[in-house]
Amino acid sequence: MGAYTTIAPVVSKIFCSSSHAVLMVRRRPPTVNGGGLVVTNQDQRAAFSVDGCGIIGVSGQLIVRNGDGSAILFIHKKEGVVQALSVNNWWRGYLSDYGEPSKLVFSLQDPKPVLCMKGDVRVTVEPNRRKRHWGYKVTGSFVQRSCAIKNRAGQVVAQIGAKGMMAGRDFYQVVVQPGYDQAFVVGIIAILDSMHGESTSC
Repeated sequence: MGAYTTIAPVVSKIFCSSSHAVLMVRRRPPTVNGGGLVVTNQDQRAAFSVDGCGIIGVSGQLIVRNGDGSAILFIHKKEGVVQALSVNNWWRGYLSDYGEPSKLVFSLQDPKPVLCMKGDVRVTVEPNRRKRHWGYKVTGSFVQRSCAIKNRAGQVVAQIGAKGMMAGRDFYQVVVQPGYDQAFVVGIIAILDSMHGESTSC
């Protein structure tokens, strides 16, 4: 329990659990309610959902909602001339206040391929008092549904994988370790989905 109490939530402590959380993620086809993601818990109840380009109508923007449908995270991809010249794609995650982005809570760095090589996806939790000090990274292949979100110490925070007869790219499992913010994990998954041109992208 000591380890659990020392982990600071990124979005809110109400999305943290003292035990493992098993979430099932289902991709909605773009022709069904504009695509996006639906996330259920072990009781098969809606825990989160993600609206992407097909719903919002703008590329590079995502909204994570809780089980009641209220917006809790607003995510957008940084654009502009400076971004175009950067070696990384940057995504920003903000708390949603009355449907509008408010406080910045995390940034995700997606390295652009250089000479056919691609670095790790890294996530920085805000406020970042140490410049260049990332807190989490994604290892493995999200496209193959075989990857993990790890903290800076190399410990697995969330494992993403296919499990069960119905599992595959459209329906997969996410196991979140005790104490970690499940909404934060879903936010990272939403970005990975959009990065790879899946159900939240245009």
